[in-house]
Amino acid sequence: MKAALIESVGTISLTEVPDPTPGPRDVVVKVAACGLCGTDLHILQGEFAPRLPIVPGHEFAGEVVAVGKDVGAGEVAVGDRVAVDPSLYCHECRYCRNGHANLCDRWQAIGVSVPGGAAEYAVAPAANCVVLPEHVRVQDAALIEPLSCAIRGYDVLRSTLGARVLIYGAGTMGLMMLELAKRTGASGVDVVDINPDRLATAFVLGCSGAAASAEELDRPQGWEVVIDATGNAAAIQDGLGRVAKAGTFLQFGVADYAARATIEPYKIYNQEITITGSMAVLHSYERAADLFATGILDPEVFITDRLPLAEYPRAMEQFAAGVGRKTVVVP
Repeated sequence: MKAALIESVGTISLTEVPDPTPGPRDVVVKVAACGLCGTDLHILQGEFAPRLPIVPGHEFAGEVVAVGKDVGAGEVAVGDRVAVDPSLYCHECRYCRNGHANLCDRWQAIGVSVPGGAAEYAVAPAANCVVLPEHVRVQDAALIEPLSCAIRGYDVLRSTLGARVLIYGAGTMGLMMLELAKRTGASGVDVVDINPDRLATAFVLGCSGAAASAEELDRPQGWEVVIDATGNAAAIQDGLGRVAKAGTFLQFGVADYAARATIEPYKIYNQEITITGSMAVLHSYERAADLFATGILDPEVFITDRLPLAEYPRAMEQFAAGVGRKTVVVP
């Protein structure tokens, strides 16, 4: 079958790999769409993935075409249209056993440490597959995985009603955080991005204010919740200084390993500021699928480019250049 392959740092190609076969508790999914993500760029840069080469793609959905011998009736069956949670946990380490499987000592993920969905077919555990309702287009369901990450972020925040929220980044993840903030009782949601087209989309989705810098938003008292959805060191540093007293800063974007920011310990103490992070997916994938089925996201707004799998290298270049919002490849 055809698949994209990150061969080594900075090198990606389209290649032929053996057709996958399911393990006893696995299924084979014929991929309908696979989204590109900032994590894919980190893998291409030599970060995040434990080793290369790797078939990327952790945001994908498709149709089940084969099941393992131990997949029982009432689970998933050939012909089911599914979205796939890429998370792979050991279920044995201390973090898995105390409810923090996303911090698993032996954490893995489809498309990160084992072959992913940037291919014609992909293997996934049956338990990781969520069957889609008939009205959900499988070509759009690659959005469920990033939505599940955003939901995890809001689980960490434990937002209070009436909070004023500032989001850095109006890419796919920042816009998803905007949609969730609107639905979790925020009194206003402001967005910062240097890309005018992305700011325009934030306005379309109903943000309270949008600007190229937080300074332009003129809120000297700060924001009760500040979310970085960029992973950019300069944005992170600026955001840390915008948190109101008793407020919370959420590091949601994936920063480079080498990124650094300076904190002010006395200010954190004196103003009771919380700084926290959100890592991937935790108990949120099924909820994301349910919310997606209600129409919380408009795929026509979020997915700006649908490219054939054969153009995966070009799709990555386009994504890295900040063109559009969500790009998906279609085998």
